Amino acid sequence: MNLSVDFAGVKMKNPVTTASGTFGSGEEFSEYVDLNRLGAVTTKGVANVPWPGNDTPRVCETYGGMLNAIGLQNPGIDTFVSRDIPFLKKYDTNIIVNVCGKTPEEYIEVVDRLANEDVSMLEINISCPNVKAGGIAFGQDPKLVEQITSKIKDHAKQPVIMKLSPNVTDITEMAKAAEAGGADAVSLINTLTGMKIDINRRTFALANKTGGMSGPAVKPVAVRMVYQVANAVNIPILGMGGIRTAEDALEFIMAGAAMVAVGTANFNNPAATTDVIDGIAEFMDKNGVKDINELIGCVK
Repeated sequence: MNLSVDFAGVKMKNPVTTASGTFGSGEEFSEYVDLNRLGAVTTKGVANVPWPGNDTPRVCETYGGMLNAIGLQNPGIDTFVSRDIPFLKKYDTNIIVNVCGKTPEEYIEVVDRLANEDVSMLEINISCPNVKAGGIAFGQDPKLVEQITSKIKDHAKQPVIMKLSPNVTDITEMAKAAEAGGADAVSLINTLTGMKIDINRRTFALANKTGGMSGPAVKPVAVRMVYQVANAVNIPILGMGGIRTAEDALEFIMAGAAMVAVGTANFNNPAATTDVIDGIAEFMDKNGVKDINELIGCVK
């Protein structure tokens, strides 16, 4: 039975990785999960300098998921290179580094710093607010998507995955723009913008007022968007959004995702990623599927 996939030229032992921001850089999960078993570890977003993130409270539970307004808190590229990459290199897994920034120059600074590091791929978080464009997220304007993709591709030494925001009218427009800019792959979906009000305190549950909604409640939206994008572009897709089980992951794969990422599920089941890998293998065995690639995009 073959679980391995070729994702934008990178050989993955299986199609399962972690969703950025839900797994740190692997260290805190390594006592619960054998990182050697994962196709890849996708790190928390890293910027050119440390970001403090938003004020608290910045996480709350909702029906079927959660809201977060962490604000991409991270220690910056210097600490990431000196601490996190050496830790992950101890394991036999691919490293996908999630990159964030507030201007094109900030993204490029991180991409340049990673050029000579032994990491497999870069995932570019274009849901960051572009301070030069009045705060609109890079990923909400197809022209900006194509421009930032093209600029990053000019500098990147590793394959580039553009992470798409679902908070748009037409996700396929953004995917086509990323492809036109030279992206090697796209990942989707990032979180949906949501809000929760604490009726007892008569105020917002999050200090930021709004936050990104993730978890099982977003899965049907995510599967639909992955299917649409799979039928609109010719580059591979990393699908995510509410995956908890192998059944969830297989929906994304059959819709057209060559890889999947487990995110929010890690918080209440630290072994969710390996449970998904085992479940995919069981499904294939039970259904006489010899090669995972037979299932990618099999639903038309």
